[in-house]
Amino acid sequence: MKIIDKINEPSDLRKFNKEEKIELAEEIRELLINTVSKTGGHLASNLGVVELTIALHSSFDTPKDMIVWDVGHQTYVHKILTGRKDKIDTLRKFNGLAGFPKTTESEFDVFNTGHSSTSISAALGLARARDIKKEKNNVIAVIGDGALTGGMALEALNDAGNSKTNLIVILNDNEMSISKNVGGISAFLTRIRTRKLYNKSNRYIKNAVSHIPKIGNGIIRLVRRVKYGIKQLIIPNMFFEDLGFKYLGPVDGNNINDLEEIFKKSKDLEGPILIHVLTKKGKGYKIAEENPDKFHSISAFDVNTGNPIKKKKDDYSKVFGEKLLELAKKDNKIVGITAAMRDGTGMTKFAKEFPEKFFDVGIAEQHALTMAAGMAKNGLKPIVSIYSSFYQRAYDQVIHDICMQNLPVIMCVDRAGIVGNDGETHQGLLDLAFFNLIPNINIMAPKDYEELNQMLEFAVNLNRPVVIRYPRGGEANEKFESHEDIVLGKCEKIRENTFENVEKYVTIIAIGNMVSRALEVSKMLEKNMIGSEIINARFMKPLDKEEILKSIQKTNMCVTIEDAGEIGGLGSQIKNLIIDSNLFDLDLRKIKFKSFAYPDKFIEHGSISELEEKYHMDTKSICKYIEENIE
Repeated sequence: MKIIDKINEPSDLRKFNKEEKIELAEEIRELLINTVSKTGGHLASNLGVVELTIALHSSFDTPKDMIVWDVGHQTYVHKILTGRKDKIDTLRKFNGLAGFPKTTESEFDVFNTGHSSTSISAALGLARARDIKKEKNNVIAVIGDGALTGGMALEALNDAGNSKTNLIVILNDNEMSISKNVGGISAFLTRIRTRKLYNKSNRYIKNAVSHIPKIGNGIIRLVRRVKYGIKQLIIPNMFFEDLGFKYLGPVDGNNINDLEEIFKKSKDLEGPILIHVLTKKGKGYKIAEENPDKFHSISAFDVNTGNPIKKKKDDYSKVFGEKLLELAKKDNKIVGITAAMRDGTGMTKFAKEFPEKFFDVGIAEQHALTMAAGMAKNGLKPIVSIYSSFYQRAYDQVIHDICMQNLPVIMCVDRAGIVGNDGETHQGLLDLAFFNLIPNINIMAPKDYEELNQMLEFAVNLNRPVVIRYPRGGEANEKFESHEDIVLGKCEKIRENTFENVEKYVTIIAIGNMVSRALEVSKMLEKNMIGSEIINARFMKPLDKEEILKSIQKTNMCVTIEDAGEIGGLGSQIKNLIIDSNLFDLDLRKIKFKSFAYPDKFIEHGSISELEEKYHMDTKSICKYIEENIE
């Protein structure tokens, strides 16, 4: 019987000896590799925290003692140890286990996470509530070195250190976030890692001097006073201590015994504590150890080679990166900016070709946007690429620093729309709505790769704030024969029906990758003698009101399709246009209108096709509605 089979809850761990826990760690790694190779997901980070997670649940009385995982993509081990190992093969699947902590999934998931740099703030809130309620339990935040570059983490450290509150912060230092860590925080942590030599020499001197008769202890006291001043000069961990934390470490994060010893020590201390843990990302799977960025998040792969099972094709991120490089070769004012997502956003080639014009600011979206505003103000053409769900973190900067000053910053919104298996925290469904509220901004979305190229060329010469949103992955099945030139605020007619052979007809207005869905719907309707005009909106702001109204007046039925939420997006815009134009009572015939978008809720994880079917965004559901309601 395997050790892992004896684990049903964390209390079972506390019965095992050192050797059994080491064996358990290897069994968990084997399970992780076999599982993620089939489901896809975050592998390298989870392989790196196996011993750390075992030691945490062995040392603390969870769930009474609360663990908050920053980002949370490294919680697969946590899920295995907290009663969910039999469901681990459902990881990131529709109706299966989420890839991140979910409070609705387990009492051991004490706080939902998915975005970086939030854990210390949440943990401090839990700890302060504990104190007010006069309860006795430990609260632990586990945060990676990459997440520490986020301003929110530094704000929380500042507050927590001043609070005198009992709180344990575990800094999981694996020298990687998604792309390689950058900036002063990364350099600072590198210096701390040299502390081991200092500690060893310090212990040796103390042991030797303490045995000198009569004067030994006096020398030690003198040395301690001198040591504090020396540490301020040469040991960087004083940063944490000066903030108010007791600093422990660095400790080998892949050694269960060392971890348990330091956790035991931390429970005897008062006030905020920071434990610096060094782990190896991808540990135990050589291919992932050598390519931690590739195995940060990966699709299903062959365990023996590490190669994805499905060969990767072109995608929007790659097309964006190629076009960015082409434009930069022609225009020396173009610079590229991202926030710890160089590879994911397709900017790797640009970074190699123009290192002096590429800026990866780390997990610091607010800083990225305001820095871009400064560059634009001083005559450059910054192109910023960040995932849709992460633009939420810099909303004020888009409003206050870019749009109020009408600065020519091009904001490329990658992973817009449904992204699938990463779930609620990563679905890019809100950007159309929140960007739409901002004055002085133009919003575009391409129907395919060629239109993305056109929009980028158009945007660099527009000299005003621009948003270009595009989905994760590749083009849809439907291909487009023509691509009209981009004109500010003008839509594109994909199909214009003269209605000579049909009695019923509908206007279908779509934006972005949903234009392909509109074409699928149109072809299916045609088989049932229903005619349709398809409008590629191209711009949601400014909207081509004139052309859209002409089509609606012709058909008397309008359907919109967008890969976004139902509130504040394209559908809302068109509905308001119909109302404002008094078209609902045109010639005493009522205009029928329906918006196909995602409901006003946070959309769970699952494959894109499963989610589209559930929320009636698939071709068959749209056709069914039109066929049942058209007159």
